[in-house]
Amino acid sequence: MTSVDKLIVRDLGLRDYEPVWRAMQDFTANRGPDTPDELWLVQHPPVFTLGQAAKPEHLLAPGDIPVVQIDRGGQVTYHGPGQLVAYLLADIRRRGLGVQALVRKLEQAIIEVLAGYGIEAWADREAPGVYVEAGKIAALGLRIKRGGSYHGLAFNIDMDLEPFSRINPCGHPGMAVTQLKNLGISHDIHRVAADLVSQITREMGYTGASSD
Repeated sequence: MTSVDKLIVRDLGLRDYEPVWRAMQDFTANRGPDTPDELWLVQHPPVFTLGQAAKPEHLLAPGDIPVVQIDRGGQVTYHGPGQLVAYLLADIRRRGLGVQALVRKLEQAIIEVLAGYGIEAWADREAPGVYVEAGKIAALGLRIKRGGSYHGLAFNIDMDLEPFSRINPCGHPGMAVTQLKNLGISHDIHRVAADLVSQITREMGYTGASSD
């Protein structure tokens, strides 16, 4: 077993979006062949983010919420307190994965967390993310550079969903968005984060995860 077999998990708490994004870029630019993969858990103050190919017409009425143009795939989404954001900084070549396989593994990790809470969920190959009967509960967007992934997933736990009405979520007009709280699950975000870390560790084939 080597150091790269384990996943390092960092809980960043509540952090502004842009500094965390820049830190992900720096980490990816400076990592080497022996750099362990990391998973950053964070919540962001209210912000809309636009992916590389995002169409401005999907941003309907941002109001006083800032908008940041970023370098992940996908369209427009919203981040806010009470949403669990998990950024996987992985060497996908070292793990023998392509982009689509990585997307499927992250989606499956969320599906398994929800199954553990008694909730049936699924992925949609035409619109990445995780869905339940009431609507979309998790969004996904990635960037791969020099064989390293960054960005990740956003899992709605217990948040104000109103800002989603100001956009076409992920570029889909009228898409319903939901969260764990609305499904009758009252687990706090730290419990959900621990369950998500366990599932990502298993899906990605790490020997374990350690906090740092």
